[in-house]
Amino acid sequence: MIQLSVNVNKIATLRNARGCSQPNVVQFAKDALQFGAQGITVHPRPDGRHIRIQDVYDLKAMIGQFNDQGRGYREYNIEGYPAEEFLALVEEVRPDQVTLVPDPPDVLTSNAGWKVSEHVDFLTSVCQRLQNQGMRVSLFVDPYDITPGFIEDLKRTSAKRVELYTEMFAAAYGTDQQDKVTQVYADAASQLSTAGLELNAGHDLSLENIQFLRQNIPGILEVSIGHALVCESLYMGLESVMKEYLNLLKE
Repeated sequence: MIQLSVNVNKIATLRNARGCSQPNVVQFAKDALQFGAQGITVHPRPDGRHIRIQDVYDLKAMIGQFNDQGRGYREYNIEGYPAEEFLALVEEVRPDQVTLVPDPPDVLTSNAGWKVSEHVDFLTSVCQRLQNQGMRVSLFVDPYDITPGFIEDLKRTSAKRVELYTEMFAAAYGTDQQDKVTQVYADAASQLSTAGLELNAGHDLSLENIQFLRQNIPGILEVSIGHALVCESLYMGLESVMKEYLNLLKE
């Protein structure tokens, strides 16, 4: 079964729009875990426009308490650009996984993968720094960038995982480009897995396309879903949405 990590950034955006404490980000994350999510994802940005630094700590504490209940281990994944401020944060919080993205500070949402060959020395330094402290590192990559040289540079970084940027997959789903685009993703996934890299996936995944992804792109261990899951929950309720995702992610 593919693991589901629920991204709670959208809940934080809604809370911040009102300037109060509701909806409660930690409670939403806790409910998602109780309904079966295998992890929680956050992407704190420098301007604090959704997830705040205090949220990062509060979620760490909640997930730790949840894991102490003996109901199965749940992971904490923190995404971000590896500026020194971000690295200092994750070194203090110590999540299970750190997903490194190449976002500039003002970007609305992650919209590109790492050009690994251009940043291989920097990424190698960061990956080794974090993994030496027990955190698994995942690098956000675009399947359209995958070449043999790209994969060799990925391996040089020592990152354990990559997250496939699935915007193109989601955009093509249900169109005449679906099969062509999906084949690009399937080929990239196969090459990365053969090279010994573990696979995550995320961006624009939803109840509509998640089963097709599972059936056609091999080797994915985890998906991170936030925006669509929150939108779907407005109509169906969080518990029902979680049940549907978990059912669709089963092998």
